[in-house]
Amino acid sequence: MKNDKIYQHIKYCQSLKAEEILHEAFKFFNKNVEIAVSFGAEDVVLIDMVSKLKIDIGIFTIDTKRLNKETYDLIKEIKQKYNLKIEILSPNESSVRKMVDAKGVNLFYDSVENRKECCGVRKVAPLKKKLNSLSGWITGVRSDQNQNRSEFKKVELDENWENNLIKYNPLVNWSYEQVFNYISKHKVPYNKLHDEGYPSIGCEPCTRAIKKGEDFRSGRWFWEKNGNTECGLHIK
Repeated sequence: MKNDKIYQHIKYCQSLKAEEILHEAFKFFNKNVEIAVSFGAEDVVLIDMVSKLKIDIGIFTIDTKRLNKETYDLIKEIKQKYNLKIEILSPNESSVRKMVDAKGVNLFYDSVENRKECCGVRKVAPLKKKLNSLSGWITGVRSDQNQNRSEFKKVELDENWENNLIKYNPLVNWSYEQVFNYISKHKVPYNKLHDEGYPSIGCEPCTRAIKKGEDFRSGRWFWEKNGNTECGLHIK
């Protein structure tokens, strides 16, 4: 596919609404674009939109083997409500075992380097393998989640992966309030941890509820001081 066609597509999508972007992504790549979800509030909005659009688009998630019970419960509920097939990606068992044997099951508490290694093994490696088979991926990231994501666009070239695929962020300009207004209006199942003060949900030992006035992502890797609240999946 010629670059000029890709750039025209990216430019065209910038003015579209979220549902329209989903439709255009599917039309542009057909089966070669999929939605990456971690079952946060934004992700279930995308799933509901796709269901209403009746788009036969792939959906995948990464089971790090350290998720909250509430997240596993939601996966089951979403699959039943929408009659969806969701591909569950898992980290390489040998790589996890080697890491845990060398540094312990909760190695991430010991240093930032260890935390990034754990994220790399459990999240980044499975995602990289998956994205190598795609031309585009769709995410639920929003620009106000943290400073790193403030420059994200609705559609952009993602040069962080080997095949420079197109990344779609249909909800990038949405607020947290807008996300939950949609969930309420359309009666979308969502992770019950959100009701307990978890605006951002990751692995169980690495996520906590936040206090009033705290940053949206301050509950992620909360023991790190002045840390970068990213695991390596979304880099600008």
